Amino acid sequence: MKRKLKTLFVALALSAGVNAQNPISPYGVYIPDPAARVFNGKMYVYGSLDESLTNYCSKHYHVLESSNLKDWTLYMDCFTNPETLYAPDAIYKNGTYYLYYDCPDGSEWVATSQSPTGPFADGVQIKGIRGIDPNVFVDDDGQAYYFWGQFSAKGAKMNPDMKTLDMSSIKDGIVTEKDHYFHEGSYVFKRGKYYYFTYASVARKNQATGLAYAMSTNPLGPYEYKGIIIDNSGCDPEVWNDHGSIVEFQGKWYVLYHRSTHGTRFMRKACIEPLRFAKDGSIIEAEMTSQGAAGPLKASEQTDGARACLMNGHARITLMEGCANREVLSGIRGGDWAAFKYLDFGKKPTKATFRVRTQAPCGLSVGYDQLYRGQRFSLNFPDTGNEWKEFTTELPEKASVTGVHAVFLWFSGDANKDLMELDWMKFE
Repeated sequence: MKRKLKTLFVALALSAGVNAQNPISPYGVYIPDPAARVFNGKMYVYGSLDESLTNYCSKHYHVLESSNLKDWTLYMDCFTNPETLYAPDAIYKNGTYYLYYDCPDGSEWVATSQSPTGPFADGVQIKGIRGIDPNVFVDDDGQAYYFWGQFSAKGAKMNPDMKTLDMSSIKDGIVTEKDHYFHEGSYVFKRGKYYYFTYASVARKNQATGLAYAMSTNPLGPYEYKGIIIDNSGCDPEVWNDHGSIVEFQGKWYVLYHRSTHGTRFMRKACIEPLRFAKDGSIIEAEMTSQGAAGPLKASEQTDGARACLMNGHARITLMEGCANREVLSGIRGGDWAAFKYLDFGKKPTKATFRVRTQAPCGLSVGYDQLYRGQRFSLNFPDTGNEWKEFTTELPEKASVTGVHAVFLWFSGDANKDLMELDWMKFE
């Protein structure tokens, strides 16, 4: 049975007043590989579901839905399977919603529903191919194309039944690791006269942390490599891959991607950022933020530690101990830092409050806008005996700002052991 959960209500219940955007899935739910689609004026996000610190994905799919890209509804268990389900995609055609998925043996399948949120059922195998990460693109003339593969992307025209391929049209090497830094995670879209092939790329650090793209005037290529769309390197000390999509919604373009948590390559969470194009059609690289598609976070309200978009050192986002639906910034050691982009300070705040739990004496310093630009104020914490406590400090004049700023936290103390966790901060 499909379960429905209003993620806005979860956020309000756990942290009153927070209108944060990233990640877009609720605390305790880990949806990576987001494939975004717009149906009936709403955005739907189809992704895998991570439930393990040591393995990718699970046997379930959830779906996220939003009409404003700020408030999200989570539909749970829209599709379940006896075997593990990897990165999916979905499309609507001929009055039916089609959900495409692949299994551990490389087989690729499609299930159907009369609703974008399922339940999806009656899965049938797409015969004649094996691979990973299915993607479907429907061109302006109604012709559908199917893409899949790792290291070398393959594509083909789909037959009208949306369940079989025109085998005579299969093309291999549409984009490749050698020529395009292609790793996996195909996603094709069209803007104007150009087709964009987006994918997880090893162009930087030989790790698939970047979403890259290539452009063509034909859906099956040839494609010319162009560059990186967004890079999630820095979201977690152990992050390895990325996977996402690009979609137009209410006249604006967005890129969806995922970030790792828990200091692992797994437990990944879907995020969203606005996307801009240059006059020649090329994509301007987007940055990871805490605000995502919504406006800046209100500094006068609680900004959760789990909204940090960049972390350095040992710090990572994890579940709060003893709480299945609350996440915090944890594992913090001396010399670590974290960034939050962006906070709107409005009128000059006069005090700052941090809710932390410490295992030893430690502290933090706060700076704005640029890493290592200069510390504005510092706050020291005693050992709280592993209990959560709030600490408030009056802000000196140099630390009181107006307008929108990135916030950087530097942590001080012993660099060889975990010192503290941050639940939230607030500037009043």
